[in-house]
Amino acid sequence: MTHPTDAGLRARKRAATQSTIERAALSLALEHGYDGVTVDAICEASMVSQRTFFNYFGSKEGVILGPPPPMPTDAAVEAFVHAAGHDVLGDLVSLLAAAIADGEPDRDLFRSRRVLIQRTPELMNREVARMTELQTGLVAIVLARLRASGRADSSGLTEEARMIVVLAGSVMRYCLEQYFSGTTTGNPREVLENALALVRRITNGS
Repeated sequence: MTHPTDAGLRARKRAATQSTIERAALSLALEHGYDGVTVDAICEASMVSQRTFFNYFGSKEGVILGPPPPMPTDAAVEAFVHAAGHDVLGDLVSLLAAAIADGEPDRDLFRSRRVLIQRTPELMNREVARMTELQTGLVAIVLARLRASGRADSSGLTEEARMIVVLAGSVMRYCLEQYFSGTTTGNPREVLENALALVRRITNGS
């Protein structure tokens, strides 16, 4: 049986190794450009084997872009779909916030990734594709919520769901800007909760 202390130690070691690889990869890419960096160079700079690298990241693109945004759990989605009330936008922001708020994103890694994505068309295209895939999944979730509330299916309903997802995405980007710009001293959960309260006030959701 694994002792909780041992599991926690392994998790911390894994997180430290992942961070070391990410920082090495991003530093090299900022200096030499995305195309000028190889997996060999990243491994050498972070002092890990290629096997370790590929255990953490499937590719050079993977370590530069980082993991995709976490999706809500099935249970959270089910609760959202069958929730009472008409504040779908506020509830969607709350759903997304719950999926990401427990972590403490690294400001330096975020800024480095944003710079590299903006200057590298290949990475920009891949990031757009990831966000489009995420948006498609969220539209399906919102549509399920609208249908569960008794709304009739129509092209207008789909457009409404898309607009709700776009607005929720704008709120999340606002939160990212607030947190990573250093203009707030709150942790991610506090920033998200404040933004959610603002959304509910604007939309008269509460």
